Amino acid sequence: MGKRRYRTQISNSKDTSSLLFLSILCLYYTSAHCQESRKVTPPFPSTPTHSKNGLERILVSIFLGVLTGLTGAVVFAFVVRFLVRYLKRTPILKGPVIFSPKITPKSLQSALENENQLLGSSSNGKYYRTVLDNGLTIAVKRFEPFEIGSPERQSKSVKRRIQQELEMLASLRHRNLMSLRAYVREPDRFSLVYDCVPTGSLEDAMNRVRENELQLGWEVRLRIAVGVIKGLRYLHFDCAPQILHYNLKPRNVILDAEFEPRLTDFGLAKLTPNLDRATSGYSAPECFQSCRYTDKSDVFSFGMILGVLLTGRDPTDPFFGETASGGSLGPWLRHLQQAGEAREALDKSILGEEVEEDEMLMAVRIAVVCLSDMPADRPSSDELVPMLSQLHSF
Repeated sequence: MGKRRYRTQISNSKDTSSLLFLSILCLYYTSAHCQESRKVTPPFPSTPTHSKNGLERILVSIFLGVLTGLTGAVVFAFVVRFLVRYLKRTPILKGPVIFSPKITPKSLQSALENENQLLGSSSNGKYYRTVLDNGLTIAVKRFEPFEIGSPERQSKSVKRRIQQELEMLASLRHRNLMSLRAYVREPDRFSLVYDCVPTGSLEDAMNRVRENELQLGWEVRLRIAVGVIKGLRYLHFDCAPQILHYNLKPRNVILDAEFEPRLTDFGLAKLTPNLDRATSGYSAPECFQSCRYTDKSDVFSFGMILGVLLTGRDPTDPFFGETASGGSLGPWLRHLQQAGEAREALDKSILGEEVEEDEMLMAVRIAVVCLSDMPADRPSSDELVPMLSQLHSF
C-alpha cells in the first residue's frame, strides 16, 4: 500500500511538471509572437537575414522554456519526494506500546519496576517472570540490541527501525509462535513482553528426561517436531517479507501444558547485526564460513532439534567429542543411517512398538537430510511439514 501511495504521489508530481512545462512553453511562444506583431513593418521587403534572426530568437525562447520547465520539474519532484519521506517517517514512541487488551501501561510499568524472577538468558538478553496487578503472569525479555559504547545507542534511525520491526513481529499470529504482547523502549534496551508458559522450554523438558524426571513418548516428541516446523513454515512462506528465525534451538521452543511448541526469539537476531550466530551448537556450517544466513540455515537448526528429540542427546554431550562419534550429532546420525544402524541412535526410553520404531527410523532419515552440509541439499520447511505429518496423524 505504501508503494502505491508513493507511486501515486510521484505520478501526480510528473503531471504537475508536465503542466508547468506546457505553461512556460506557451508563455514564451506568446511573448515572442507579441514582440513580432509590435514591430513596425518596414517600407521595403524583409531581408533573409532579418527572418533568420527572428527564427533564432524563437528557437532560443523555446529552448530556454524547455530548460526552465525541466529544471522546475526536477526540483519539484525532489521536494515532493522529501516531503513524502518526511511525512511517512515513523515517530519514535515513548512509554509502553501495548498489543493486548489484558495489559495496561500503568500495570506494566509497575511490574517492570519490581524485582522479577530470572527465567533464563541468551546472547541478546535475559528472560524474567513477573506478575501484573490484575494477576496476569508475563514473561519479559530484556532485549539489548546495542553493544556497550556503541554509537547506535543514540541513533534515532536505528531505534525507529527496531520499533518498526517489533511492531511487525507483534502482528504475527500462529499457534506455534509466541506472540509479542507489548514492549517498552528504554535508553539502551527494550523490554519485550510475552505470555508466560509455566511448562518451560524444550531444553528444560529434555534435561528432565535425561535425569529421569519426565517421560516423553515418541508421539509427544513427534508432535513437538511437527509444531516447530509448522511455525518455521509460517515464518518462511506466509510472511511477507520472509522472516528468518536466526536463533532456533530448544531453549527458544516453549512448551505449553499439552506440550504444543511455540517458537520465541524469532527475528530478533536480525536487529543485532553484531551477534555471533556461530556460537550455538545448533548453527548451520555456513554460519561459520560465509555467514550467509537463509531459510535453509533455519532448517539445519530444526534438523538438530529433531536429532535431539530422537536420540535424547544434547549436541554438547562429551560423547560427540570422541572420534568414533564423528565429532557432532549430525555426522554421527549420518554414519549410523548409512551403515543401516540408525536404531542404535534412538533414545532407549522411547523404543517400544514396532510401528513407532519405523516412524522414528524414517524421522532419522529426515533429520540427516536436514543436516546436510550444503544448504541446497536440505528440504524447505514447506516440504518438511507433510514429510513429518505423514509419519503420524495430526
